[in-house]
Amino acid sequence: MSSDLLPGRPLPGRPLPDLDASGPDFTVPPELSARAPAEARGLRRDGVRLLVGRGGGGGGGGGGGVRGAGDRSAAPTVSHHRFTELAQVLRPGDLLVVNNSATLPAALPARLPGGAPITLHISSAHPAPPTPAGRTEVHGTHLVELRRPGRADEAASYLAPADNPARPGLRLSLPAGAGAVLTAAYTPRLWYARLTLPGPLPAYLAAHGKAIRYGYVDRDWPLSAYQTVFAAEPGSSEMPSAARPFTAALVSSLVARGILIAPITLHTGVASPEAHEAPYPERFRVPEATAALVAHVRATGGRVIAVGTTVVRALESATGPDGRTRAADGWTDLVVTPARGVRAVDGLLTGWHEPRASHLLMLEAVAGRPLLHLCYREALAARYLWHEFGDVNLLLPN
Repeated sequence: MSSDLLPGRPLPGRPLPDLDASGPDFTVPPELSARAPAEARGLRRDGVRLLVGRGGGGGGGGGGGVRGAGDRSAAPTVSHHRFTELAQVLRPGDLLVVNNSATLPAALPARLPGGAPITLHISSAHPAPPTPAGRTEVHGTHLVELRRPGRADEAASYLAPADNPARPGLRLSLPAGAGAVLTAAYTPRLWYARLTLPGPLPAYLAAHGKAIRYGYVDRDWPLSAYQTVFAAEPGSSEMPSAARPFTAALVSSLVARGILIAPITLHTGVASPEAHEAPYPERFRVPEATAALVAHVRATGGRVIAVGTTVVRALESATGPDGRTRAADGWTDLVVTPARGVRAVDGLLTGWHEPRASHLLMLEAVAGRPLLHLCYREALAARYLWHEFGDVNLLLPN
């Protein structure tokens, strides 16, 4: 078991890694934000654009990584495609690992003690389990974020620490007589909370919540817009969006070409496009069958390609310094950086990330800096679309 895996519980109050998010230097023009799902823009889900970056030898990994250090003499190149061409871009024997976590309607309307409205984002359906002594965690069992409610059809907006009413003991009123009490800060943005609900959290969210939406999306969309074709295990606060362009027909074409597909589960927490934070612990599972398939593909010369950064985090958390991926089930606080490198992943299919996002460090660990920077320059020049409803990038460094 990797030392990055934390069986059974998150780490209350653990300091987040000090990240140097020095990725490509760029600015995303507002018009390059995908404001609506592809289907609402006159496309099919699998009709989005796909930028394929190849070569460069990968990120190497100075901290014990054993993958991604191939032929660095291969100059990085890019090519432009539609996502429907994915089966032709990959090779028979490649393995796509996908996240089967389903998205929750994790945004709730709430009221502050004086009656003022506030929006509450719930991070993950999975609370911390009881301690070995049978007691619940002292700080409460969920992480939450308070956001300022939008007017009319606006999205709820980020509350900077100076404007955030969060404090220990703050009681929030929730629909149907439910409530939340903040207990302690986890970060300036995220707080531990004790929830008092009339039933299980997923059922409560289904009745009273809606999908989390950020300001670049033009209006609320139904929860179905935030589910991928692989969604099977409800638990994520935000969609594992790299897999959104997959359709049943596309999956059939991949399988017909001899490309393998296997699942992991990682329930995403509440991100923030405004705060540029390091990722915090998330619940995940790598099944025995997937771990065995990763070993088989690597032994037979295929490539293990993660569909999304959540898959990289799960697979790398389940892979030891010996490069062997094992079945795993627990919480991970792993942050994949170029210094650590990658041990299990040969390629990555991912969306386009914000400047300074910590995800860029993971992308550089997989792809290497020259290929990553080339892809971002090309995407901006060719006006690819950003965010969960946008276009995607396939990084194949070797």
